[in-house]
Amino acid sequence: MSRRFTPKIVTANRLREGDVVYLTADDRWSELHHEAELIEDEAHAQLRLLHASAQKLMIVGPYLADARPGPRGPEPTHFREEFRTRGPSNYNHGKQADLAS
Repeated sequence: MSRRFTPKIVTANRLREGDVVYLTADDRWSELHHEAELIEDEAHAQLRLLHASAQKLMIVGPYLADARPGPRGPEPTHFREEFRTRGPSNYNHGKQADLAS
């Protein structure tokens, strides 16, 4: 018996800066997890991953990450993805500084 599909988002790293980014429903790459497209159909998820994988000049390492619906948009379900939403942990800059204010 096959497993039930869990909702996903497409995530990757921006090629130039290395920032974590998320694919939105309107084909933008956003640094905000809650702006990601929450995909609830397995076939559609694979198509969105293929679309992301073709953008080799913009992003690197695209993959599908589990997510769940939240009040502001998709929320991570795994601590690794939660950690990635905050950016580098070695000093307070970028996302960490922006989220603190």
